[in-house]
Amino acid sequence: MAPMSARNQESEAVHRAGFACFVGRPNAGKSTLTNALVGQKVAITSNRPQTTRHTVRGIVHRPDAQLILVDTPGLHKPRTLLGERLNDIVRTTWAEVDVIGFCLPADQKLGPGDRFIAKELAGIKKTPKVAIVTKTDLVDSKTLAEQLIAIDQLGKELGFEWQQIVPVSALGNKQVDLVADLLIPLLPESPPLYPEGDLTDEPEQVMVAELIREAALEGVRDELPHSIAVVVEEMIPREDRPVDKPLLDIHANVYIERPSQKGIIIGPKGSRLKEVGMKSRKHIEALLGTPVFLDLHVKVAKDWQRDPKQLRKLGF
Repeated sequence: MAPMSARNQESEAVHRAGFACFVGRPNAGKSTLTNALVGQKVAITSNRPQTTRHTVRGIVHRPDAQLILVDTPGLHKPRTLLGERLNDIVRTTWAEVDVIGFCLPADQKLGPGDRFIAKELAGIKKTPKVAIVTKTDLVDSKTLAEQLIAIDQLGKELGFEWQQIVPVSALGNKQVDLVADLLIPLLPESPPLYPEGDLTDEPEQVMVAELIREAALEGVRDELPHSIAVVVEEMIPREDRPVDKPLLDIHANVYIERPSQKGIIIGPKGSRLKEVGMKSRKHIEALLGTPVFLDLHVKVAKDWQRDPKQLRKLGF
């Protein structure tokens, strides 16, 4: 029979599981931090603001906890119907999670965008808030200290207290585990909500579309920052292949808003589109664990960001 002290420890060991949401203005490092915590790419990253369009859930498994990360689009002043819908997603998510992580880059002074979000957060009374100072690898210790003080002050000005303020570098892998250590105690006691080994609850087709869009954004962010949408039409295993040499056929459409943008995406003699296909295929094969044949087509969906019918068709 186990000694009494061991039995007490067993009965005291609690399991926590719940949802944490990363918020922040666009390009604050939310997706990079999500990927670093999960240990695999589940959110697309880009140094172009407003890259995330879906609330990606990354799942961090620990023996005593399951931390489910909800990576929302950056809250911003909307200029299109798409922008308004993205903001609605953010606010709905905030109301449903157990803890909110506010990502603020260490290399940028607090601006109107940060204050706008902090004010919105101040209105959510019950949910604990953790300030996460991202991109610490880009600044010296003096700049970092000044940013930590400014963030502490921001909470006081708006009449709430941060549960924690934690500096992190997701790219440099500094204090990434500490972020999880600080978020987990704020989750409710609960058995695991997802099976062991699941890293995200995003459908594979959505993740594949996101990987293609990430590759398509590279190099054309200035010309087409938000005009690109990707829809995976079908993913079918190739018939008559030997069991040890499977091949998955993926057919996807890359949508842009105007005919003039087509040439930018395709490139001279199709060179850009070919590059997009090669880059995204590597990531897709790593994600799905199988060789892939990727068939990409570029189509025009006129002014889709402003058209409710087109937005629905493209999954928004």
